[in-house]
Amino acid sequence: MRRAYDVEAVRFAESETMRVVPERELMLRAARGLENHCVTVLLESRGAVSGARIVLLVGSGNNGGDTLFAGAALADRGASVTAVALSAHPHADGTVALLNSGGRLRHVTSEAGEAEVAAATRLIRQADLVLDGIVGIGGSGALREPAATLVRGIDESVTIRVAVDVPSGVDSDSGAVSDPDAVFTADLTVTFGCLKSGLVLPPGRDRAGVVELVDIGLEPQLASLPDVKLLQLPDVRPFFRPPSEFDYKYSHGVVGVVAGSSRFRGAATMVCGAARHTGVGMVRIADRGDGVAAEVVNRF
Repeated sequence: MRRAYDVEAVRFAESETMRVVPERELMLRAARGLENHCVTVLLESRGAVSGARIVLLVGSGNNGGDTLFAGAALADRGASVTAVALSAHPHADGTVALLNSGGRLRHVTSEAGEAEVAAATRLIRQADLVLDGIVGIGGSGALREPAATLVRGIDESVTIRVAVDVPSGVDSDSGAVSDPDAVFTADLTVTFGCLKSGLVLPPGRDRAGVVELVDIGLEPQLASLPDVKLLQLPDVRPFFRPPSEFDYKYSHGVVGVVAGSSRFRGAATMVCGAARHTGVGMVRIADRGDGVAAEVVNRF
């Protein structure tokens, strides 16, 4: 079973973990995991990290710090890395790490003119990989400018789009998307510590792409009940055992179906057919006296 947590639970786990693990170490753990996943997708898409054009979209918080540290590591591997800072004050240590590794930084803040935003959009569209570190789990509501314009400008020319922790523009708790036209739509989301609820609830899950979890040591502190539980095949397999020679229709479960109508007759056939494929002992269908049940019986 996979478990997803709300922001309150994640914040508590982070604060408890930082009693024994320095905040910088947690950030570096996240950055290393992010780097490794970026390396994997770059090798799959172009066969090498060296020479890859990577653009980092960076906000002012720790999400941006994770992104900058990962960008520095990718620059050390020979990638051409440019950070587009959407704040006048991006994460200080992460910025130093990126610049020391040969990466570049350009500021495109709320005071930027149209020409600067357009130039940044062109840079993004030329990238092999774009990392979204605009806002993290603390973000809510629609993206502000110029982030919204830059995200809208990302098109299919970008080979790989990777969200850091949660796609910017997706509510971490509910999965809500305030502005569907200005939300980062990822091919891959690399999330840290635990799954966030917004990554598994619609419509946010449809913006997250493939979700990969990086263990940074929060698990022991996730004491609260998960916000969302996701059943996996091993969780349900015991309930669908093959019948034995001693089984009969009532020992293997009975499914009751109320479906279909005189107008939508096929619905009953579809639902009953699906129920039969679960291995259930018997399927019972009730209709409104319109002959739907008889059609199902004749069909099977």
